[in-house]
Amino acid sequence: MESSIERPSWDEYFMKLATEVASRTTCLRRAVGAVIVKDRRILATGYNGVPTGLAHCAETGCLRQQLGVPSGQRHEICRGLHAEQNAIIQAARYGINITGASIYITTQPCVVCAKMLINAGIDEIVYQNPYPDELAMSMLREAGMKMRIFDS
Repeated sequence: MESSIERPSWDEYFMKLATEVASRTTCLRRAVGAVIVKDRRILATGYNGVPTGLAHCAETGCLRQQLGVPSGQRHEICRGLHAEQNAIIQAARYGINITGASIYITTQPCVVCAKMLINAGIDEIVYQNPYPDELAMSMLREAGMKMRIFDS
C-alpha cells in the first residue's frame, strides 16, 4: 500500500534538523547548527557556543561585539566553538567514526572549520547560508571537498 504522505527529501530533513540544532546556540551574533550524517544516519550534531561548563556570552558579553570585530575575523578572541567544531568533538568524544560522512550546516564553514572538516575526513558539505571566507572555499576546493548550497 503506497502512502500519500508528502515527506521531505533527505537534504530537507537534515537541514531542518541542523536549523533546529542551531536553536541551542549561546552565541549572541549568529546561530549555527551542524549535523554529521553517513548512510542517511545521524552521527553527531553541534551548535555554536562556549565550552561545556563555562559562562555563556549572554553573561560575560561578546568580546568581538564589544570591539566591533567584523564577521569572519579574529576568531581567536571568541569564547565559543563553531557548530562544526562541536559536531566533530562530539563524534570524537563518543568514538564515532565520521570518515566519509556528509555535514549539513546552516552557514558556510569558516577557514578554521574548513581545515578541521578536511582533516576529519568529511566527504561532503551541504550548507545553507554564505559566509565571507574565500580562503575557506579555496582550501575546500583544493582538497576536493564536495560542496553544495542547500536550496529549499
